[in-house]
Amino acid sequence: MIPATRQLHDLGQRLWLDNISRPLLSSGTLTRYIAELSITGLTSNPTIFEQAIGQSEAYDDAIQVLYAAGLSPEDIFFELALEDLTQAAELLRPLFDASGGKDGWVSLEVSPLLADNTAATIRAAAQLHERAELANLFIKIPGTPEGLRAIEEVIVDGIPVNVTLLFSRAHYLAAAHAYMNGLERRLAAALDLAVDSVASLFVSRWDVAVKQEVASPFHNRLGIAVAMSTYKAHCDLLASDRWQRLANAGARPQRLVWASTGTKDPAAPDTLYVEALAAVGTINTIPEKTLLAFVDHGKVGRALPVDGGYAEAVLEEFRREGVNDEALAERLQRDGVDGFVKSWHVLLGQVREKCLAAASRQSV
Repeated sequence: MIPATRQLHDLGQRLWLDNISRPLLSSGTLTRYIAELSITGLTSNPTIFEQAIGQSEAYDDAIQVLYAAGLSPEDIFFELALEDLTQAAELLRPLFDASGGKDGWVSLEVSPLLADNTAATIRAAAQLHERAELANLFIKIPGTPEGLRAIEEVIVDGIPVNVTLLFSRAHYLAAAHAYMNGLERRLAAALDLAVDSVASLFVSRWDVAVKQEVASPFHNRLGIAVAMSTYKAHCDLLASDRWQRLANAGARPQRLVWASTGTKDPAAPDTLYVEALAAVGTINTIPEKTLLAFVDHGKVGRALPVDGGYAEAVLEEFRREGVNDEALAERLQRDGVDGFVKSWHVLLGQVREKCLAAASRQSV
């Protein structure tokens, strides 16, 4: 029997693992996921690294060495992250090469403290890109207003970008236009247009946000409707004259990524968002727990319709229930930034604690 993950791959959707840790790499688990479960990429964020570093002793020796070298907690974190992501990128590099750069990507996020600082985000993206020296590394930048301005400049500089923390059709279109603005400036400067980007739409957080505000028949429907509406906008954009001019000049589509696809409601199927969002040409960044559940009992049905299907009707139902989806999208984005900032502070606190523990051992 063909695994459900392979069926998604054959349909035209890619699965990227939404997780990284040193044990995941050293145990051979990621290698197995690539070989057996059709994983073709990997994403990270501050919360993922907070859990990886804080809940494991696997990083302690490396932290001790880096602390002894005089690095700050933030620099220590980026060294650790780049070590992990470099190893993951090497495992995925054969896919990257074989697909001409379509598959095989990993992602590293700039500090979430920079979400409202365009100039600092541009500098950080350039520094991380240069420091990593990885052809298959996306720099993740949040799609805040200030982040979008940075994204255009970073694309002009030729740096691959994963636009994160998008929550609505409008957010996605703003990210797509920032990408195209950057490409058009490269075209005007006679520069190569082969600068890759993806745009990550967060799905399940919509349903968490409205669960207490709507009756049970509305539960776990809003995120999928938003995603369907966004997919229509994505398909329409790729058919537009503006995009076709760029494509004819050598540009590659900014692919749409479904993020936050783990089911948060214990009463809902654990494969809800993966099954609902099977869409040609898209990517699902799938949490490890959801990946294993999907392999075990997931089903692949029809591909998402390019015309948006019933999305607008469902969104209108929620509006009649008093849900202001435009305002909620802005709140979710700000909450997303705040959540990553919180994880960032916890993460750096964990690194400091491990540094102090190393110093204490050295003094004994």
